[in-house]
Amino acid sequence: MRKPFDMELFLAGVLTGSHVTRKRHLRQARIIQKEIAERWQLETPWAWQRKHVEWFLVHRLTQHSKATKYYYFLTVRVLIRRLEKSWKFKQIL
Repeated sequence: MRKPFDMELFLAGVLTGSHVTRKRHLRQARIIQKEIAERWQLETPWAWQRKHVEWFLVHRLTQHSKATKYYYFLTVRVLIRRLEKSWKFKQIL
């Protein structure tokens, strides 16, 4: 039996800011992970490609407010920093 991926441990080195901000990033990162895992069966961020994250930003957030999209965009930037990728996304607002 595999242990579930620990997003909190994964992001621990790059999360900064207040307690509330860190909790929001963790909650949103788990939601992104869940959505990508359901769609492409990729359980960990290490397996993600740019297209998977872009799909989430474009297709899963279409009905959300501009503020929510912005906060998810910030969480994606934290994930990209942790993955040490050079992915660029247009800010979706």
